[in-house]
Amino acid sequence: MRTWGVCLGLALLATGACRQEPETETPVARPAFKPSKARVALGSPLELTYRFTVAEDLQPIDGNYRVFVHFLDSDRELMWTDDHEPAKATTEWQPGDVIEYSRTMFVPNYPYIGQATVLMGLYDVEAGTRLPLSGDDNGQRGYRVGSLELLPQSENVFLFFKEGWHPSESSPDDVAVEWWWTQKVATISLRNPKQDVAFYLDFDGRPELVPGQTVTVKVGETAIETFPVPKGEPTIHRVPIAAAQLGESEHVEIVLDINRTFVPAKLPDGDSEDPRELGIRVFHASVEPS
Repeated sequence: MRTWGVCLGLALLATGACRQEPETETPVARPAFKPSKARVALGSPLELTYRFTVAEDLQPIDGNYRVFVHFLDSDRELMWTDDHEPAKATTEWQPGDVIEYSRTMFVPNYPYIGQATVLMGLYDVEAGTRLPLSGDDNGQRGYRVGSLELLPQSENVFLFFKEGWHPSESSPDDVAVEWWWTQKVATISLRNPKQDVAFYLDFDGRPELVPGQTVTVKVGETAIETFPVPKGEPTIHRVPIAAAQLGESEHVEIVLDINRTFVPAKLPDGDSEDPRELGIRVFHASVEPS
């Protein structure tokens, strides 16, 4: 979910949390949450593993429920969410199933440092009701599954968007959602970590306008990996880069080379007057030491 910093009241209404559910039904599953690291800097990528251990006496679930994941500060105020569809629809859950899957997100640059509590649950989008689960219930069928320690953004490897970038833009519905369009080639400069790293790119593009659109990640002139621009929702792609590929220089450049670009003003049947050459739209980029 890309809307962050929402007030707690609105978010709870959106997931039906303001309704006090009677605890008379049998829990359908036990939720669990495991982050790739317990301490994470604001603005950095985080890999999350979610698991639902389905009850042995489960009765068929009527309807497909959505997973909600809430990250709360020390005052129990909602900071952001990672609501999503489970890897297997709840109508297909069977007694004793273990539903486990992973997702990657970028931790929002929220104005808070310290411990964050993580709540999980299952809710019906239309009715706003929640299913009973096993675990530490907050009284509204939101189950405490763990915590994270949030660190300052300065703990990240500093990246400088050097060349080939258009000015930043933001969503009219939420100024916290920000992106940069690239040109055909865009360069990111950083101090060489001189160790194995992973480069994370949170991006999308317009492959429906330019079929076969791909991104090649290079270090200098050396191609590291090429991957397609996906259709639909933005995606986070991880590119491992070995220390040997970074070389010995004090500074290094990561290059994004997009094979096909487009100019909105030149599209047939288009109504845009935008004359820019556009490649991909980047929401976040990060380099994480392995």
